[in-house]
Amino acid sequence: MPKAAKIAISLPEEVLAAVEEERKDSGESRSEFFRRAAEILLRRRREEEMNRQYMRAYQHMPETQEGIEAARLAAANMLAKEPWE
Repeated sequence: MPKAAKIAISLPEEVLAAVEEERKDSGESRSEFFRRAAEILLRRRREEEMNRQYMRAYQHMPETQEGIEAARLAAANMLAKEPWE
């Protein structure tokens, strides 16, 4: 396991009570709960940034009708090869 750092945080009482209830239901320790919460938040922020970058790129170079048709044909070819029951 990677080296861990200990930190102290302050929370409003109602937030701490909600955290305690949630973590007890899941069987997590406080450390596990906050580690998981931080990982989820960081992952969400990375995904949001990737979406912003994608949108900027798309606005800079939008799809052409030719590209849309090529994607449709490629998808149709892939689906045609699937064993449908």
